[in-house]
Amino acid sequence: MKKPDRKKSLVPESSSLAGQFLIAMPGMTDKRFARSVIYMCVHSEDTAMGIVINKLADNISFSELLEHLELDGLPDQGDEVHELADMHVHFGGPVEPGRGFVLHTPDFQTRKRTLAVEKEICLTATVDILKAIAQGKGPSRSLLALGYAGWAGGQLEAEIRANGWLHCSADADIVFDCVLERKYERALKIMGIDEGYLVSASGNA
Repeated sequence: MKKPDRKKSLVPESSSLAGQFLIAMPGMTDKRFARSVIYMCVHSEDTAMGIVINKLADNISFSELLEHLELDGLPDQGDEVHELADMHVHFGGPVEPGRGFVLHTPDFQTRKRTLAVEKEICLTATVDILKAIAQGKGPSRSLLALGYAGWAGGQLEAEIRANGWLHCSADADIVFDCVLERKYERALKIMGIDEGYLVSASGNA
């Protein structure tokens, strides 16, 4: 069994984590991020921003979200609604919890409003993509979240140095998988780390 490499948790100030996973360590003190996996969208000297990909938002469905936003041009109740209209709504993080963010494949783009984080994953935060998904015209794979995780300049680096987070390359299959319960374990396996050992090592620290 491979032991976690402590050096992997140290992030030089100049390196970007955009397009990578942040994985919460067992000792994470913020309960909102316990056992969380975050897909990082932006990381610079001034700011960092990512979307939690393995937690659901409380008590809201995609259909209810569309109704709340009062979007025009959506299918009527009697029409056949695209199956993605019942997609999960995730807890993306505590910042701007009333705003929707969609991680998705690059087969859907809105001009000047879609951020291509990496080759397989983009980020769009406009109502256009929500309407497209409901109408069956959206991306082939997507993850909808309310809110995001954000850090001021240097804050995330400090948390990583304090052993709050691990980080590794991201996997699109993990991002878009609908089985949330396994995402934490699968993300750790990218690093060759067994969750049981990580918990034990944290408890003995």
